[in-house]
Amino acid sequence: MTLVDARNRPLRDLRISVTDRCNFRCTYCMPREHFGPQHPFLPRDELLTYEEMTFVTASLLPLGLEKIRLTGGEPLLRKNITTLIEQLRGLDSSLDIALTTNGALLFDHAASLKKAGLNRVTVSLDALDIDTFHSLADTTNHTPELILKGIEKATSIGLGVKVNTVVKKGLNDAEMLPLAEKFESMGVPLRFIEFMDVGNTNAWHMEDVVSGADIRRLLTHRFGPLTPVQGQQVSEVAKRYKTPTGYEFGFIESVTSPFCGDCTRARLSANGQIYTCLFATKGHDVKSILRMGGSTQDIGDAIASIWTKRNDRYSEERGAREPSDTKVEMSFIGG
Repeated sequence: MTLVDARNRPLRDLRISVTDRCNFRCTYCMPREHFGPQHPFLPRDELLTYEEMTFVTASLLPLGLEKIRLTGGEPLLRKNITTLIEQLRGLDSSLDIALTTNGALLFDHAASLKKAGLNRVTVSLDALDIDTFHSLADTTNHTPELILKGIEKATSIGLGVKVNTVVKKGLNDAEMLPLAEKFESMGVPLRFIEFMDVGNTNAWHMEDVVSGADIRRLLTHRFGPLTPVQGQQVSEVAKRYKTPTGYEFGFIESVTSPFCGDCTRARLSANGQIYTCLFATKGHDVKSILRMGGSTQDIGDAIASIWTKRNDRYSEERGAREPSDTKVEMSFIGG
């Protein structure tokens, strides 16, 4: 069975936030003034268990689910995350299981993640210059060198690795070429992400956005002409371009070139809410069904009912939206 929404978009991908906590306070995601010591993070009994996350996944496999991405917050902060990966892998050997991380704990966890059945990891790294890195991540406990060590470890043991860089004008745009040169030399795909208006706390302004087109112009001067690469699936969020030597850059352009029409992603928050858009204003409770003893059929039916009514296309409507609309924070449902 293929489940489609009101715009004929199938549900192929589920992003599972395993925690709302993070060891960074990135200014575009969890700015410290809003996520300081007094911030009320979810208590443990409100978090979905790994068994519950696996149960939701199992309920969606008959509806066409193909990919899982574990996110946070920072997913490697959740204790025994490999237990969840093992449970998910046990559902289907062909299920594509990925994880997004800031990379600070990757060196220590890479081998166990691979052994548990993880296919690939996406690492967020916004600067190589240590002062810029510390300014963006708002932490002095970690360094770019530590994250690079984690990336090297992951690639050496056979995990697929990509790196994501969010670019904000005047903050880390000078880091684009150093990052590009570094990961081109390592053979690790680098994807540039336009600074987005996710949530309500990151002080987003259009003038802070460096467009994908502008980034490509910069890269062309350094690496030569960039040739578009045909995506393997229409739901791919990144536009891919190849340099004359065959290295690929990706560009996620939610602001200047929205891709809502091909979005196949649902999001499950750490406390058991299903969200149908990264920019959603509300979620739909499935934890209650789980904890009242609902079956996989019950969960599947509930999510199918939500998905078939889905009509989200925030990025395409951004200019027409009221600024007062309260969106869920990215740290709560993952990027």
